[in-house]
Amino acid sequence: MLIPVRQHLPHRKLPDVRAAVTAELESSGLAERLKPGSRIAIGVGSRGISNIATIVRAVVDYWTAHGIQPFIVPAMGSHGAGTAEGQASVLAHYGIDAETMGCPIISSFDVVSCGRSDLGIEVHAARDAWNADGIFVVSRVKWHTSFNGRTESGVSKMLAIGLGKVTGARSVHAHARTHGMEKCVRSVAAHLLATGKVLGALGILEDAWHDTAKVAALTAESFIAGEEELLALVKTWMARIPLPVDVLIVDEMGKNISGTGMDLKIINRGVQGQYNLWPDHVKIERIMVRDLTPLSYGNAVGIGVADVVHDRLVAKIDVTPGRLNAVVSGSLALVRTPLHCPTDRECFELVAQTVGKFDMAHVRVGWIRNTLELASMAFSDNMAEEIAAHPGLEVAGPAFEMAYDADGNLEGLPCL
Repeated sequence: MLIPVRQHLPHRKLPDVRAAVTAELESSGLAERLKPGSRIAIGVGSRGISNIATIVRAVVDYWTAHGIQPFIVPAMGSHGAGTAEGQASVLAHYGIDAETMGCPIISSFDVVSCGRSDLGIEVHAARDAWNADGIFVVSRVKWHTSFNGRTESGVSKMLAIGLGKVTGARSVHAHARTHGMEKCVRSVAAHLLATGKVLGALGILEDAWHDTAKVAALTAESFIAGEEELLALVKTWMARIPLPVDVLIVDEMGKNISGTGMDLKIINRGVQGQYNLWPDHVKIERIMVRDLTPLSYGNAVGIGVADVVHDRLVAKIDVTPGRLNAVVSGSLALVRTPLHCPTDRECFELVAQTVGKFDMAHVRVGWIRNTLELASMAFSDNMAEEIAAHPGLEVAGPAFEMAYDADGNLEGLPCL
């Protein structure tokens, strides 16, 4: 039996996202740095950010209202299957195209070399963006899945890796093996900021419900220090899996959920598949993944940290984008295909045998939809006392059987 559980996660949702973006930008004075008629490139990434189309349209309208001519460039490194068409398609699926944004979308993999950073890293930027009069990026700021630092996943990383396309992404990741990712990202971002070409950024923070909770306009002068403050804040909002489990069932993984398919800090795995790498997170012994999201476009990077997956996930894999993503990042372990079975029942029974419990009734089971949605989940009834004692949890309904249909597949998590 499983117990549906609800986490007590604070709501920080902005009442009017568009108005908040506009107010932030108007107070920044950024438009005064360009002459009317100038062209500005707006870098937008590939993550599943809430309200991203609304946010980007508000950014476009801000520049347009001040007589500047904006256009959008995909700033997502090697994502989108590593093609210009693929990256434009990713943006379109998020509602970002020329019609909805009121400005051109220019997607190309041509880059220019912008010199070398203080670490000796050759810095690259998308040619179309570099040829504009200014560059402005829009990105969520959050913890990175595979390293800790003062800046992790956010606007600096978008400059260093996203804006550099495959060439820039490969360069930064390669140097990171020597210097560490944070140091490389900061070095390249600082170099680009020093050129005067990058005017600033809009940092987006999401609460534990994946709702837009704060937007912050950063100028070139406040860029890195401002991102540090935003990251420190959003880390205090982070939702977690609250109790250790033997088997974690994950309904779906995907690139729109995390750069590694599943947030490695949520599931406590390392980028090379190391078990329980993060000491301040609960232990998760085995992971079973059931499906791949459509917005992954077949890129199943991150599958390698699972212990068993359903055949339906394997059938959706497009080897090319995942391989490119893994090669560029240097994380080949993330695309290794684990054991897979044709039914959920076989997946679960296989992996549950490996946790050192001789009685299946003692196996601690957790079940989540994905690593972004952690407000509702379920735990096995052998954890009932821990659930009752946890101040951040409440039982959300009656216990239910882990029911399989006639084909041996789970019928779904009732509490989601």
